[in-house]
Amino acid sequence: MLVSISLPFSFSLALYDCPLLHVDEGSKERGYGHAIVAGVERYPLKITKNMGKKRVAKRSKVKPFIKIVNYNHMMPTRYGLELESLKSAVTLDSFKEPSQREEAKKAIKKLFEERYNSGKNKWFFTKLRF
Repeated sequence: MLVSISLPFSFSLALYDCPLLHVDEGSKERGYGHAIVAGVERYPLKITKNMGKKRVAKRSKVKPFIKIVNYNHMMPTRYGLELESLKSAVTLDSFKEPSQREEAKKAIKKLFEERYNSGKNKWFFTKLRF
């Protein structure tokens, strides 16, 4: 289950109720409880009826992010989204090398765009207004 959260950053995050990976006790690198989160950094643009297929495809792109976030900086909300396939796409090892991180982002982008184009969970792909 995915829960949308807001942070003091310029974009919104998406947090798993059962996170992609969570470390409650902390680790050697990070001595605090944290979770790997995935979310939308740049949202798809508005589409109208009179736009062509090429323009619709270009405006339907999603820019995702993956990030390690301290539990103290998260604020859960009531919204939920289930994407079980994300858990296999991102691991703690994804953050060790930039190339692995880029591969994880590409996998997340593909999943997010499939979800957006299917028309499910439209609230997830709209900018948070706060």
